[in-house]
Amino acid sequence: MADPSTTSAQQEDQGISLAALFRRALASASEAYNLPTLDTRAQDLVRSSLKDLKNASSRISALSLFSANETLEDLATKEMVYLFVPYVLSEVNSRLNVGSHPEDRLRSVSESQAHIKQFLKVLADYDIISDSDRQTFDPSAANALDPARRREVKIAQSRKQKEIKDRIKALNQRNGSSVDDFPNDFNLIASLLRTPTRASSDDDDSDDELVRELSLLLLRLIWTQAISNLAVMDQELSMLQHAARNPPPPRPPQDERSGRTAADASSWRLDRLPGVGAGPDGKGPLLDAQGKPLRMFTIVSGQQADRARLQAEVFRPDHRLPTMSIDEYLAEEQRRGNIISGGGAASQNAPTSSEQLQIDSEQDGTMFGEQKEEEKRKKDEDWAVFTDRNHKGSGNTMNRG
Repeated sequence: MADPSTTSAQQEDQGISLAALFRRALASASEAYNLPTLDTRAQDLVRSSLKDLKNASSRISALSLFSANETLEDLATKEMVYLFVPYVLSEVNSRLNVGSHPEDRLRSVSESQAHIKQFLKVLADYDIISDSDRQTFDPSAANALDPARRREVKIAQSRKQKEIKDRIKALNQRNGSSVDDFPNDFNLIASLLRTPTRASSDDDDSDDELVRELSLLLLRLIWTQAISNLAVMDQELSMLQHAARNPPPPRPPQDERSGRTAADASSWRLDRLPGVGAGPDGKGPLLDAQGKPLRMFTIVSGQQADRARLQAEVFRPDHRLPTMSIDEYLAEEQRRGNIISGGGAASQNAPTSSEQLQIDSEQDGTMFGEQKEEEKRKKDEDWAVFTDRNHKGSGNTMNRG
């Protein structure tokens, strides 16, 4: 026997119009778009949107709204919005959480890919995409081996998408809407479902032309995104199929390393010491089955020296203590040559190097005096040669006024 609530829901869906059904699906998808993917509320909205979209797709097929024998001129403006149904189905289905199993993910990606291909086929049947756009977004050009060529293709694609977006923005402004009214593609598609409220037939014709032009531009924009999504899905399907053909080997219940760790732990853990009632000191177990202590025990070494060392490490100042005295420090600095000696009155009264040379050269009759006299003569001769070659005032002349 069928569930009465399910039956009433199906009857309600049958009584709703196709436009209202598609609008409700887009509203649910737009709300889920702004929520985290794994959020419970987001997943409920995704399932609700998928249900409405599949119902709308069935109605479109039953009504035969689109045919490969028709041309774009034969397609009514109010029916063009339903060309987006396969694309929206693919986008919403890709946000459905199917778990982490590769086979479930493979099935979900395959469904999204089928919807994308259906969307591209319908646009190709009505010849909505121009040859220049097809050439710009050719997947073979985007996958070229030459990096410079790939960069040029990406730049051309970005420029084309920006051009279409600018035209859509201009048309929305003419229609009295702003970009802030459509935060995502679902809201932008839903805007095409608005019913005209003007009474004049001339205004109705102009509004119909505006909606038709906006629909065509939006179809071209969504087509560029679908081409990119299809390339990503192909890559993901390839990886998922490879994972399905080569599943990872099953993990053993316990590897060798963990076995060694458990064996080592049994030698030091208090709750794993051998013997049921012996305990570490033969006085019974220390812990019960839940790990709670049964009696008092001390976790320190039995050696008094180790106990004193541990106590000294705990009860000590929290700042660093000096390792040498001040005298030792000054002696070490003196050895390194970091202390300057001399200065004061003794240093001021001491003769200069030239004066000391003059005094040493005047010590006649000694070998030391003769050496210093020769050293002073050579120094005076060098200075005379220098003064002959460099006259006074012939130095830096650049700063003269």
